[in-house]
Amino acid sequence: MDLSWLLGHAAVAFYHSEDVLHVKTKSGTKQTLLDVCKSVTPPCRLNPLLFNGHLQTFMTVVKNYEIPIYYKRKIFTAEDLAYAGSFAVDFVVEKYNETDELLPPRTTHFSTEELEEIGSQDSKPMLVVLHGLSGGSHEIYLRHVLAPLVSKEEGWEACVVNSRGCAMSKITSGVLYNARASWDMRQVVKWLRLRFPNRPLFGIGFSLGANIMTNYIGEEGSECVLKAAVVCSNPWNLEAGSLTLQRSWLGSEVYSKTMATNLKKLCELHVEQLSKNPRINMERVRKTTYLHEFDREVQGPTWGYPTEGAYYRDASSTDSLLAIKIPFFAIHAEDDPIAAKEAIPYQEFTKNPYAVLCTTSLGGHLSWFEVGGGRWFTKPVIGFLQKMAEDIDLDRTSDNIVNNANGTGEPQVKGRPTFSPMRRKLHVRD
Repeated sequence: MDLSWLLGHAAVAFYHSEDVLHVKTKSGTKQTLLDVCKSVTPPCRLNPLLFNGHLQTFMTVVKNYEIPIYYKRKIFTAEDLAYAGSFAVDFVVEKYNETDELLPPRTTHFSTEELEEIGSQDSKPMLVVLHGLSGGSHEIYLRHVLAPLVSKEEGWEACVVNSRGCAMSKITSGVLYNARASWDMRQVVKWLRLRFPNRPLFGIGFSLGANIMTNYIGEEGSECVLKAAVVCSNPWNLEAGSLTLQRSWLGSEVYSKTMATNLKKLCELHVEQLSKNPRINMERVRKTTYLHEFDREVQGPTWGYPTEGAYYRDASSTDSLLAIKIPFFAIHAEDDPIAAKEAIPYQEFTKNPYAVLCTTSLGGHLSWFEVGGGRWFTKPVIGFLQKMAEDIDLDRTSDNIVNNANGTGEPQVKGRPTFSPMRRKLHVRD
């Protein structure tokens, strides 16, 4: 019997295609994407006192030390009228002394003069970050990743795309966001490419942000301008995850109820605008208790889904994984009580050469706490991003990838059944 978990030793496993992507280093040698991921993934040694996913996840509410990251905020107005409104993007900047009580700690707005000067011809790597459900740029788990990368030694730039209404941002329409809300990410990436034409762009998503990031990259396909991306604790199959939460007392009475409570608080902050949406009944929203009930009253009506199940099936990122065409590294703890193991798309990872999944037997949801309070997941995440930015020539990946979305090299012939992973049910009519 293996009792290594008593010491906090988690088993690490990798899932990938047999024809995994080969990448070329800047020195001219070749490596597989799997080799890259394995090389940056150290043994997973966690705090033995936090010996299961629940204890690891509960630890996320304990703020035992601070990681100061300073931001300046830019407000974007949506270009796509189908998703009208505004959203806030926080850019990592050097330390300053000003404060703004209407924004999260260490966050202020860019001045008019600063906004006019945004842009550079430098070639620094830049990270675009998507946070978790009802979170924002202030979340500690993402600052664990940002701090080492934006240090003077590493020299990265970074920004966090806040979901609408999150991180003390204001909404200017009767719409918040959902698990498929890739439109704001798309606009930001387009804007970054114009303002910083020489910067290689990378992406990372956490929890719900991981689901959105995966959907975005799948939607972009071979046209995606991100060089590589990482996702952590992605819920993947939202319907499976919801049913898993509803099956247990902790799932429903702790996790689901807590997430619903946080979302209801978010709605109350923006009740004036949300009340203008004729599809949302705020009294019914206030009476919800669990996450799936909240989604039934908010996400379903807002986006035209008849049930929360229809929303979950359409917004899940499992099939999007099959359309990804950039190096993609996913990290997931199999004891995650929120993003359930049953929802992990193990088989889909074996069908896409561009994707590698790393699982750990312990770690919880966005946790992986080590002795001393550090978080293990930051090591493979930072290592992968650094490796991609510094050592891999991403403009010269090998041309051995012939797989289509079915995971085969067979040509797609007119008149034959063809699987299209990005055929969505929610769409905007012309």
